[in-house]
Amino acid sequence: MKNIFVQKLKLIPIFLMLVTVSCENLDLAPENKFTDSNYWTSVDKAQIMLNKAYSQMQTSNYFFYNEALSDNAYNGRGDNAGAASLAAGTHDASLGRLKDEWKNRYTGIKSCNLLLENIDRIPSADPKIIARIKAEARFIRAFQHFQLTTWFGDIPLVSKDPSLAEALTISRTSHAEVVEFILNELNGIVADLPKTYPAGEKGKITSAAAMALKARVLLYESRWAEVVTTTDAIIAGTYGPYSLFPSYEGVFLPENEYNSEDILSLQYVPQFKMWGEFFDIAPISAGARLNALAPTQELVDSYLMLNGKKINETGSGYDESKPYTNRDPRLTGTVVYDQYLWKNEDGTTRTISIKPDPNNTSADQYVSGSSATSTGYYTRKYFDPQHTTSLQSGLNLILFRYADILLMNAEAKNEVSKLDANRWNTTIGALRKRAGFVDPAAVNYDSSLSQAGLREVIRNERRTELGMEGLRIFDIRRWKIAEDVLNGWTHGAKFGVSSIDNGYLRVNLRSFDPEKHYLWPVPADERLINPNLSQNPGW
Repeated sequence: MKNIFVQKLKLIPIFLMLVTVSCENLDLAPENKFTDSNYWTSVDKAQIMLNKAYSQMQTSNYFFYNEALSDNAYNGRGDNAGAASLAAGTHDASLGRLKDEWKNRYTGIKSCNLLLENIDRIPSADPKIIARIKAEARFIRAFQHFQLTTWFGDIPLVSKDPSLAEALTISRTSHAEVVEFILNELNGIVADLPKTYPAGEKGKITSAAAMALKARVLLYESRWAEVVTTTDAIIAGTYGPYSLFPSYEGVFLPENEYNSEDILSLQYVPQFKMWGEFFDIAPISAGARLNALAPTQELVDSYLMLNGKKINETGSGYDESKPYTNRDPRLTGTVVYDQYLWKNEDGTTRTISIKPDPNNTSADQYVSGSSATSTGYYTRKYFDPQHTTSLQSGLNLILFRYADILLMNAEAKNEVSKLDANRWNTTIGALRKRAGFVDPAAVNYDSSLSQAGLREVIRNERRTELGMEGLRIFDIRRWKIAEDVLNGWTHGAKFGVSSIDNGYLRVNLRSFDPEKHYLWPVPADERLINPNLSQNPGW
């Protein structure tokens, strides 16, 4: 059974429905309901508000469908989290995802501000506990601002709960100022956050989580030297004993939750707080009703051969008739392909047949316009063998993991000065060995590579290590390569006619305008309510 902290999340809505923000005199406060004048009487009540803020950090829908904003996946049915519109470049300021992203994240910021502005009312509370709760709330507030400024650029910086009049007239703060606020917050809270929690409180924000978020913020700003310093400290164990989990596949299985690689996760509890996206992601024969999110051929092609060479490289040994043989083992841990050996819940295995075959009526088989995969691929990573009805899962979803720290460290070190053999061995080399590479050409440092060559290797390593974890779109944006990888056709498996793109399915035609699409437009409804909100270029 999971920890008590997570189980408390199911009680949040009942309590918060009773909390009202009012200016009632204490003597006049109703005795049969909570108000802001009588709510803040115990640490437990503060924890309930904090749990609400935790639950507002991210949704499973965004976690999975953000991958379809990139060249890694395709949202082929519906417009889940706006992924189809955003990926194709057909969105405008009225898109629901934009409105929800803005509204929901500012709602989360409000929860944090209300807690921070009222928690000191609690009588006779342990100062250390109060300081820690404040630090957790400040982390979440910083995280929400980071997500907003990453998508929208300049945003309103809300460091206190505004009055109605202030909320209707607030203007946007520069991206640079928002970033400095976030970094100052993270630096300011790290001393009040523990390295670890007792068993019943696992999943809470630690000092390592604060530094991992700091590293990600710095990475997105290309502040390379600071990324190196921050990630070096995490790797050295300054904030706790993190390490690569021995099994890549095992990182994402329920029996290994809170493993040595998990720095911070979205918390779920079987039967109480669950997610169910795999009902529209997994192979049909595994219990899914249809497929709405499918990996692309472009993602599959990014996985190296076991000898460390790219599939189109001389001497790679790639065989188009056996395209998934002798490939990076992380491909099998992430993507389901034709003739995939699927592990069943009872420990047995069976073969997933996807390639069209008139003599095979497999539910998973690709058929244009059917409920099966639109690309010829399904997703394996995060499939929960312990799922309940309709593939509902209580498996935690990792927001920050140690492998990403190693990748950030390698990238930043290479940008500061060419990555050397020692740094390679502790970062990229270590990741490849954990993945299952054994060929010296794949795991050893290649001194012949230039800084630019190593940059290409590191970027591809991020893609294959973190595939289908929702981070690729942010890398594309910060590297400013979206106009290259998000323009033109997205492809599926080689199930089409040979005269078109050598038989690889044309799945989705995309368009990316670098003059406007690197920032999302401020939601139209928000600008109608508050005319002080300016708009991003091109919108």
